[in-house]
Amino acid sequence: MAQKDIWLSVLNRIKPTIKKAHFLTWFQGTTVLRKDEGVAVIGVPTTFARNWLNDKYNVKILQALQEADAGIQSITYEVHSGLADQGGDGVDMKVLFAKEDAKVVRKVRNVNEVTVKVGMSGGHVSSQMLNGRYSLDNFVVGGDNRLPHAACNAVANMPGGIYNPLYIYGESGLGKTHMIQAVGNEILRNFPDMVVKYVTAERFVTEVVEAIGKRHTHKFKEQYRKVDVFLMDDVQFFARKNSSQQEFFHTFNELYEGNKQIIITSDRPPSELDDLDERLIGRFGMGMVVELLFPDFETRMAILNQKCREFEVIIDPEVLYFIANNVHNSVRELEGVLRQAVAEAQLSDRVPTIRSVAEIIKRLDKAQKIIGYDIEAKRNCPIVKTANDVMELVAEYYNLTTDDLIGKDRHKEIMVPRQICMYLIKNELGQSYEKIGGNFGGRNHTTVMHACNKTASKLKKDVRLVRDVNAIKREMGL
Repeated sequence: MAQKDIWLSVLNRIKPTIKKAHFLTWFQGTTVLRKDEGVAVIGVPTTFARNWLNDKYNVKILQALQEADAGIQSITYEVHSGLADQGGDGVDMKVLFAKEDAKVVRKVRNVNEVTVKVGMSGGHVSSQMLNGRYSLDNFVVGGDNRLPHAACNAVANMPGGIYNPLYIYGESGLGKTHMIQAVGNEILRNFPDMVVKYVTAERFVTEVVEAIGKRHTHKFKEQYRKVDVFLMDDVQFFARKNSSQQEFFHTFNELYEGNKQIIITSDRPPSELDDLDERLIGRFGMGMVVELLFPDFETRMAILNQKCREFEVIIDPEVLYFIANNVHNSVRELEGVLRQAVAEAQLSDRVPTIRSVAEIIKRLDKAQKIIGYDIEAKRNCPIVKTANDVMELVAEYYNLTTDDLIGKDRHKEIMVPRQICMYLIKNELGQSYEKIGGNFGGRNHTTVMHACNKTASKLKKDVRLVRDVNAIKREMGL
């Protein structure tokens, strides 16, 4: 039996004897590294995990290992931080709880809510639906945002533990909603019997008003105070709404005293929430307060690459570099520029280019100065006048040189751009085959004719080529 299979067997043996929250926290990313003369070496991702397993569960682990392999006499632990990485050698606890984590919810017609059964009593609680696209795994983490991400992971593994409440703040569009909903999704996977309630502050205020108007305040209080995890988005919306603040204050107190997890997001730190009750501000700071910052350039590039995988598109890295270099306000804007670039390209059958992306960015913010591309100069000056202009444009598009296009190399990565170049000079500038041949190192007119005809034929069936040619034409100002 392989070492990892032995460890899975051990985990399945001891899983029923340990509380699920503790099991998920301390055994995540662990594995059996090797067996040396009767000693099983167990890999753990952190020194905290090593110390905890050694102090609390050493006897259980050894007994389970000996049941799986009678040759094991003792155990020792080694710390390998890479075990915690996604796709690493450490065992992902989600694998062990996969079957248990199936949670059936019923979507309420015409309302973005779900109704979840609560416990054996059969009661129900409604919650705004968590977006399944949001997860902690697909939140791209940069150096500035490791702390918020780590705090969310800790809460997802042990709700109601040390980070309670968890207060996440940052400017609009940086991913607060992604992060808070991702924690909710992760908690539901880790603890399928828990009731998770996600609501925006604006929705909470609306429900308070309706409850007062219909005299259903008791029912309103019940649905919020019987949850295990309460997620409140955009708490700054409570400003100057005294009744809602009071109701939230009492809800907060009851949940906190019951060790229920509370997670709050806002666009500013607690100390700057001037229009909120001082009692609320004080409670927000009782747990963990973390700030989401705008990602650095490398992280922005990682986000764009991940979005390209999600959209199932391939975009020139130079274009992504240009987007990352010119979007400085929010992750939402970063994704928005990419979405528009992809949509325009699909609708017009061409690939995104620096020119097309620059126009999108300028359209979104006319005052923004574009870095690395003079869009006004390009608009006012005809790009293509001569065959050399076309050659330079095609060479730049394919990351080649004009010498590559004129030369004798017949590799596909050079031959295809060369044929496209000849096709465009013929069809857009109207030059003769003989003259085009002269521009390409004295090639005869039949060679140029063959290149033009072949390109025209391929354009009837090669979608990728159509997009490339259309993109180049756009760069030509056509």
